[in-house]
Amino acid sequence: MKFLHPITRLATALALLAPTQVRAGIIAYGLCRTGCNVIVMGCYGAAGAVFGTVLAVTASPTILACNGAQGLCMTTLFAPLLLTPVP
Repeated sequence: MKFLHPITRLATALALLAPTQVRAGIIAYGLCRTGCNVIVMGCYGAAGAVFGTVLAVTASPTILACNGAQGLCMTTLFAPLLLTPVP
């Protein structure tokens, strides 16, 4: 069994213990951000690169397309969350 990183365990525990009505917007934000980053990591992997290690000036068109897709993903998913009330 693979053990979770301590920060991951802490974040999971806090998410489970936090009142969902107050934290729903923040949790949704984190889930959307994680989903977009997983997708861009797969895109980078398919292009033969490692996410976070490529400079924009030396990137191939495929990597630039991955960056554009990540930006579109984050913009599309985060826009509705800006309207989510968080007291």
